[in-house]
Amino acid sequence: MHLLQAGVNLIYIRDLLGHVDLATTEIYARADTELKRQALEKVYPNLISSELPEWTEDQDLLDWLTRL
Repeated sequence: MHLLQAGVNLIYIRDLLGHVDLATTEIYARADTELKRQALEKVYPNLISSELPEWTEDQDLLDWLTRL
């Protein structure tokens, strides 16, 4: 996880760990929420808004969460 957070490519991490399949490495290198957010922002920079909606004002969402 530390290598992934440092920006090391998952292919290199796979090789260091001796995994044959990249999927095995992905299991052990689960990204944290911040890392996922940063990756999405790099891929879709135009879709990210600095102004996020106030989710507590969405009554349908609050009702759904209550029923969950």
